[in-house]
Amino acid sequence: MLEMAKYEKPRERLISLGVENLSNEELISILLKCGTKNYSSKELASLILKKAECIENLKDLKINALSKIKGIGAVKSCQLLAAIELGRRVYYVKNKNSIQINSTSIVYETFKSEFDNSMQEKFCALYLDTKKKIISFKTIFKGTLDNSIVHPREVFREAILLSAAGVIVMHNHPSGDVTPSTNDIDVTNRLAYSGNMVGIKLVDHIIFGKNKYYSFFENMNKNKK
Repeated sequence: MLEMAKYEKPRERLISLGVENLSNEELISILLKCGTKNYSSKELASLILKKAECIENLKDLKINALSKIKGIGAVKSCQLLAAIELGRRVYYVKNKNSIQINSTSIVYETFKSEFDNSMQEKFCALYLDTKKKIISFKTIFKGTLDNSIVHPREVFREAILLSAAGVIVMHNHPSGDVTPSTNDIDVTNRLAYSGNMVGIKLVDHIIFGKNKYYSFFENMNKNKK
């Protein structure tokens, strides 16, 4: 960046013009901090954007893919991925916590990105207030769902601390098939029973698959009809 006039450098432009007026390339170059012997930080940023094809796809790039870009090693990859994840969390808190959960489809549309492209099962809990607004979202564990791992205390301890009125648990099937397994059913029954014991309702257990979901609540109501 030495060949650039000072007022053309991304950091100086951010200070003088404001972060919202910088290009995607400039923002990424600031995160990278510096270039290499053969590439400036802006040129590296351009290579990253070319790899992603569009800015939205940056969130899907993994460290192995980034590290293969010439001039981008593990350190720069980690810097960029950390910034993307931090931005995702800021956006998540701002937008998710104002949503009122009135249907299973709202939960699915709001949280499907949490499970997209996941190669392993992830079990999460969504904590609601009395108006069914989101208080908090927490990943309980990652791995194969087993009723010996998903203990009710891990789910309801947080609910009690938050004074939650209800809990929705959710996990994914990497295979894409949302048919509940025996373990899925056992875990749901144990959580529903424990919720009744502590006075915090298990509102639903939702299984996420490829472009579809399974809701224990919806299917229970279908069976009653």
